[in-house]
Amino acid sequence: MLTQPVLSPEGLADALRAIGAERYHILHPFHRLLHDGQLGRGQVQAWALNRYYYQSSIPVKDATLLARLPSADLRREWRRRLVDHDGDAPGTGGVARWLKLAEGVGLDRDYVLSGAGILPATRFAVDAYVAFVRDRSILEAVASSLTELFSPKIIAERVSGMLAHYDWITQDTLAYFTPRLTQAPKDSDFALAYVQEHARTPDAQQAVLGALRFKCDVLWAQLDALHHAYVSPSCPPPGAFVPQTR
Repeated sequence: MLTQPVLSPEGLADALRAIGAERYHILHPFHRLLHDGQLGRGQVQAWALNRYYYQSSIPVKDATLLARLPSADLRREWRRRLVDHDGDAPGTGGVARWLKLAEGVGLDRDYVLSGAGILPATRFAVDAYVAFVRDRSILEAVASSLTELFSPKIIAERVSGMLAHYDWITQDTLAYFTPRLTQAPKDSDFALAYVQEHARTPDAQQAVLGALRFKCDVLWAQLDALHHAYVSPSCPPPGAFVPQTR
């Protein structure tokens, strides 16, 4: 069996970015439809509803990792992510802003909070991500967050595309994304430096690359489910959200 070579820190970063170029969900057909204005209001609502489950689970997965980190410096760094998403007071933070987004596209707040109507595949994919961060090595858990390397591009495209094509969506509706343009690069800079420092063997580097592939799969699977349920063949499973015809 051939042994994988040890990548330099720069080579590891290049390999991680190559995964994003091939697998990040900016390439998914549902994403393209969303950003190009090809979806109806109900389809956008389905996206916002299902994505809320993912967004609200991010601080849960971060809390599971925070409890495992071995130093105060690392815990302080990771704790900032909890504040970014949960806020430091009621009604603040990314999860609250996504709830406002869901309301802004016409969903009922209590319905979104209840978790009713989300696709089974959304729940399975997101729960698998939380379990991955809880159960795998700290190195793999940190590496799985590195989709944030690619998020500024998708955020810029999402905001500009949705504002251009959906006259019922406003800048205030999409306010979730503005802080992420600075938060995500800060988070990914730290996570990339961490994996470059700690992934120094072929096995460790392959684990890091595998973790990022897994996270890309989590994001891709959610859009696969949305496309199947609400675009083609447009077959939402029993109990899932059904858009109102307008």
